Amino acid sequence: MKFSQFNTYIPYEGKIIAYNAYTNQYLLLEFLLYELIQSAQQYGIASLDAIHPSFYQALVDNGFVVEDNTNEIDKVSQLIDSVDKQEDRYILIVNPTMNCNFKCWYCYETHIKDSKMDATTLEKVSQHIKYVVENKPSLKEFIVSFFGGEPLLYYDKVVVPLLKYANQITQKHGLNFQADFTTNGFLIKPNMVDTFKELSVNHFQITLDGDKEHHDTIRFVSKKRGSYDDIVQNIILLANNGLPVTVRINYTAHNLDNLTSILEDLTLLTPEGKQNITISLHKVWQETDKSLGTKVNTFINLAKKAGFNTAQDILIDSVRNSCYADKNNHATINYNGEVFKCTARDFKSGNKEGELHSDGSITWNDKFYSRMQIKLQNKPCLECAILPICGGGCSQQAIEHIGVDYCVNDFDENKKKNIVLQRFLATHL
Repeated sequence: MKFSQFNTYIPYEGKIIAYNAYTNQYLLLEFLLYELIQSAQQYGIASLDAIHPSFYQALVDNGFVVEDNTNEIDKVSQLIDSVDKQEDRYILIVNPTMNCNFKCWYCYETHIKDSKMDATTLEKVSQHIKYVVENKPSLKEFIVSFFGGEPLLYYDKVVVPLLKYANQITQKHGLNFQADFTTNGFLIKPNMVDTFKELSVNHFQITLDGDKEHHDTIRFVSKKRGSYDDIVQNIILLANNGLPVTVRINYTAHNLDNLTSILEDLTLLTPEGKQNITISLHKVWQETDKSLGTKVNTFINLAKKAGFNTAQDILIDSVRNSCYADKNNHATINYNGEVFKCTARDFKSGNKEGELHSDGSITWNDKFYSRMQIKLQNKPCLECAILPICGGGCSQQAIEHIGVDYCVNDFDENKKKNIVLQRFLATHL
């Protein structure tokens, strides 16, 4: 027997948190037990079994100790495949347009004025849904996610027709159908709510750029009119009508101190509506200050105390809950019919990974096949204790570091241990 390479040990309030990233199990140890582990690492694991057999068995049962011939990297590879190669769910992301009614300074996308999905491309997308439904016998669930650009700019001409068709074809084949939106939320109208519910829409992600003062300097209709009040009103409208909303709050060092007013601005939520809200904080990618973690945790705790659901990037398991772009059963179709995987990079023709045909099929190119085989190729990842929850990040990060050793946690062991600690605190306290 041997100790797993995926064990992490962290001092915490006079004890030791032991964590195995493959089994995702924690043990809170008295320091004396940790000393037994240290001794066994030095003098041999058999000594631990002889001295404290029940503790030894607990380590075995929770994956901290494994058979000598266990190839733990192979086990992670199998775990990745079990997630990324699932055949029972298909995720289709659709960009009705790459235009937007706002111009946020940090946006990574190139907005294309007058870009919109025409009738020919809309028909191809519809045929793609039909093609997938009819040619994947293991399929149980079909998800359409609207992205962009601002997808609601073409609510009547693209979104509603596509939702109606998707509902019809999936119902015909006995599949579960769901739809969701990543939207700035400004264009939502009360008369849309019933349509959303009728057409199986079950989630919205809507972004706020801090409190009203900060938000309105970034997302505004004109110099005299911001968008914060309208968007908050629409978030409340959706949630109070039973439609779940993730309120993504983009934070920087400049707006982080004023976020509590957002919670106050959501007071018109009914008790049921509040349960449909998840507060999720995301650092703007251009922000370089790495000392904001304490303030972020303080706000998250305030949101929890106020009765909101919360989510944190640090708790995400990139292996068991991998990015949609990592999955075989996923495609992103741009307004012009070009097919991509990742939505976090420019939708330039040179980045496309597939060709959509009139019969709804997609011919994938070499970029796609390279992406689907890219994981676990980075040597530092193979030696990392948190590989089974990190996986080296998403496939896009791996592609952009081909031939270069990299670490999404900056080769910082303290940062990795903090991830483990925050996961423990969030799930065990």
